[in-house]
Amino acid sequence: MRVLIDGVEVPEAEAGVSVFDWGLQRGFGCFEVVRAYHGVPFRLEAHLDRLAGSAAALGLEPPPRPSLEEWVRAVSRAGGDCQVRVLLTGGSRDLLVACAGRTIVLWEPLAEAPEALRLLPVEAPWHPATDRSPFYAVKWLSYAANMASGDLARRRGFDDALLIGPEGVVLEGPTFSVAWVVGGCLETPALSLGILPSITRAVLLEEAAPRLGLPAAEGAFPVDRLRGADEVLALSTVKEVAPVAFLGGDALRRGPWCERLAGAFREIVAAETS
Repeated sequence: MRVLIDGVEVPEAEAGVSVFDWGLQRGFGCFEVVRAYHGVPFRLEAHLDRLAGSAAALGLEPPPRPSLEEWVRAVSRAGGDCQVRVLLTGGSRDLLVACAGRTIVLWEPLAEAPEALRLLPVEAPWHPATDRSPFYAVKWLSYAANMASGDLARRRGFDDALLIGPEGVVLEGPTFSVAWVVGGCLETPALSLGILPSITRAVLLEEAAPRLGLPAAEGAFPVDRLRGADEVLALSTVKEVAPVAFLGGDALRRGPWCERLAGAFREIVAAETS
């Protein structure tokens, strides 16, 4: 089992949505990516809570929660160690063609990650931090600007982008959160900046860092704060806790906290998925 559409298994070669679906035409829809460990999804409830929030902001009606949970767990079992993508599409507004929104659940293999990331700062005028949009924290299908920023970084020899807001304030990566350690304190951009409420970020701030006795602080920080940090971390469902080695042309310091936090994170994952 690789793909479920509205709970029905579909062969990979036949999996698709209508060309009239606004999810395809206009990126109208939302999604989540859940990490599965040995076939068990990690923090599924939190991911589905976030999906429900995104759907509500866009006026979409997701399937019943028990059905979604069942579909994600079934696809996770089939994929083993993988990432599971859950997509809600917006359906059609074409009065001549009836096209209902779809719920798609599929597993994907985990991409091989570099030992340490090289990030290119990219200004992000499209980010919610630039306005008072009502769509804070919506994980919608229209990730084109984020993906284009990552592609730009890779064309310039980096692994990915780091999105920067007005006046040089650090926001997040295209698909990950960022944190850093300065003087024995874990710092990270505040959710009030409009960044996505990352599940991995929450695990680190609320569980892993306290377990290690590492205090944490949230706020609005200039990008130079990272250049002067003891170490910088990228946080995501797929990356987990990964070190950042370069920011633009500047080499960043490496310290012991990334390995410690990654270890604590893996212990939490193991306790919940074994």
